[in-house]
Amino acid sequence: MTVTKMSWRPQYRSSKFRNVYGKVANREHCFDGIPITKNVHDNHFCAVNARFLAIVTESAGGGSFLVIPLEQTGRIEPNYPKVCGHQGNVLDIKWNPFIDNIIASCSEDTSVRIWEIPEGGLKRNMTEALLELHGHSRRVGLVEWHPTTNNILFSAGYDYKVLIWNLDVGEPVKMIDCHTDVILCMSFNTDGSLLTTTCKDKKLRVIEPRSGRVLQEANCKNHRVNRVVFLGNMKRLLTTGVSRWNTRQIALWDQEDLSMPLIEEEIDGLSGLLFPFYDADTHMLYLAGKGDGNIRYYEISTEKPYLSYLMEFRSPAPQKGLGVMPKHGLDVSACEVFRFYKLVTLKGLIEPISMIVPRRSDSYQEDIYPMTPGTEPALTPDEWLGGINRDPVLMSLKEGYKKSSKMVFKAPIKEKKSVVVNGIDLLENVPPRTENELLRMFFRQQDEIRRLKEELSQKDIRIRQLQLELKNLRNSPKNC
Repeated sequence: MTVTKMSWRPQYRSSKFRNVYGKVANREHCFDGIPITKNVHDNHFCAVNARFLAIVTESAGGGSFLVIPLEQTGRIEPNYPKVCGHQGNVLDIKWNPFIDNIIASCSEDTSVRIWEIPEGGLKRNMTEALLELHGHSRRVGLVEWHPTTNNILFSAGYDYKVLIWNLDVGEPVKMIDCHTDVILCMSFNTDGSLLTTTCKDKKLRVIEPRSGRVLQEANCKNHRVNRVVFLGNMKRLLTTGVSRWNTRQIALWDQEDLSMPLIEEEIDGLSGLLFPFYDADTHMLYLAGKGDGNIRYYEISTEKPYLSYLMEFRSPAPQKGLGVMPKHGLDVSACEVFRFYKLVTLKGLIEPISMIVPRRSDSYQEDIYPMTPGTEPALTPDEWLGGINRDPVLMSLKEGYKKSSKMVFKAPIKEKKSVVVNGIDLLENVPPRTENELLRMFFRQQDEIRRLKEELSQKDIRIRQLQLELKNLRNSPKNC
């Protein structure tokens, strides 16, 4: 079987999206003066919803991110309040798709945290998370919310594990343990019944998340995969990666047969990571390169040639990452079909870029705005964990795009456990402030570990004694 190599030259065809163009917001509608993180981790460091923009920032000690109400554009003050409870760099942030003031973050400190942003944004630094989730043994690089179920969160750590958290109880309920190296990317199909991952072990996997079973696996030696995205209900996956000649490349796969890609297409010879974004409503794919200012876009179909190049948005300012506005936050009166929030590190700037379909009419354009996943979950955590799959609850953008979700996050009440040694609670995770404090805590923990080991060995001896006594009783003749 030969893989089709495609030309990236534009193929002129009849499409309502062939004239889509990118429009950068005026300077007064940008967010300026933001100390964007200099971390080299390959994530977006940005999350946006219809109310707030969140950006991971550079900070001395620990990790922090800003949360800014969308209407508060312009210059952001240097002392603007931050979310700063993590003890290590923040590596990923994601808004809850159903409750627009709940955000998840993960960090080098091995924890995942859930934060509740007050109405109108932060007035002071926030250090107390609604929930602290500890389950990974190494730093946590990715978090993803389940697309149709409320309060189900996935996290991927450098311990090569994916944990599924049920936030109704605040505990991990499943562990996916099939990866042999760092997980680079996670993506769900429309109803969240399948998870696809890319991994540093050069494998692309399609996984049934509840059982952790790998349904399909591709060993990508010629196309080193970096990022993957499910293409809605098309039963297709799209990956971005690097060819054997070190050129940037995309590949299209059949999710039920990963033996060979359907097509591979070389993009260019630049070295930055290619981020893919898919819009299931318009069947448009956007490719944005990290470290360059271009965004290419394509239309995807189920029949050959599968990928049709449309246009390229060009900009001289390089992007570190991109946040994407959910559909219900778009301006439908301007025929906006997609909106990026571009991080320009050198300028400390977040720049909104609207992708617009040029139309003369001012009326609502029903053909470019089909019913789209809304802000209501289709399932409860127990239903999903019990094996039920359900498509997203759809909404019309004509009426409902200003409607806010009525859902409220209720943190589970947990019984506080404690291990107190010499007056210090070892489960409090309070970071020592000085080197002496660190040494004191270290020696106390060593003493506690020694004591527990002795206790364990004594219990082992007692168990062996009881086993021998039991054996003697069984072997002794019965007294009649």
